[in-house]
Amino acid sequence: MNIVSLVTHVNHFVGSGAVARLLDEGMTVVCHDMTFGDQATRAEFSKIFPDAEISSCITPKAVVEDVIARFGRIDALISNDPYPAERAPIDEASADDYRKALEALTVWPFELTTHITRQMKHQNSGSIIFVSSAAPIGGIANYSIYAGARGATNALVGSLSKELARFGITVNAIAPNFIKNPDYFPPELLENEAALSKILGNIPLGRLGEPEEVAELIALFASGRCGFVTGHVLPVAGGWV
Repeated sequence: MNIVSLVTHVNHFVGSGAVARLLDEGMTVVCHDMTFGDQATRAEFSKIFPDAEISSCITPKAVVEDVIARFGRIDALISNDPYPAERAPIDEASADDYRKALEALTVWPFELTTHITRQMKHQNSGSIIFVSSAAPIGGIANYSIYAGARGATNALVGSLSKELARFGITVNAIAPNFIKNPDYFPPELLENEAALSKILGNIPLGRLGEPEEVAELIALFASGRCGFVTGHVLPVAGGWV
């Protein structure tokens, strides 16, 4: 059976690495991104990934309905959710900023999951993979907004994995940190030797991770080859946690 995977926000975070690896697995890969409403952006993505399918829907419900209408099922959700990790001491942080982070990193993937699980229950199978962050596991001073929002998504894993296990649905989170991508490490930052040296000093392996290394785990969970693994938040952080 061909596996149908949905990858969200593919133009950010580890999206492109995940798409490439899932296509290598021979899956049908439906790529979602808010920027696909722009024809030029959509066309550029299609040049890079001509074998990928595209959904330019905006709301979680519409994305799920689009994929099911076109392909009949969704076997794997890769909820790849980016948001700026901006430094803000707690006494200078605002509740409005926290709400925005929660909306992007917890509410959006939560709503997506509510719609996708209805289909997965009908199939009696599925894999839900949150691409979150190791930040709430290790803790980062002055990043309570980002870590708090990511931690809320990580916390969903334990509850959802137990709730959905009887339907043959696995739920896991891959929790990266220090992964090379322009959302969190813009090129100008990495070209600054002093800044790069400071960053690498936090990583026991002494280097940044590659999106492709995260994608290997995504492909493993999406393929169903480790279907007895559920309920885990797995750090991919070079030994930081």
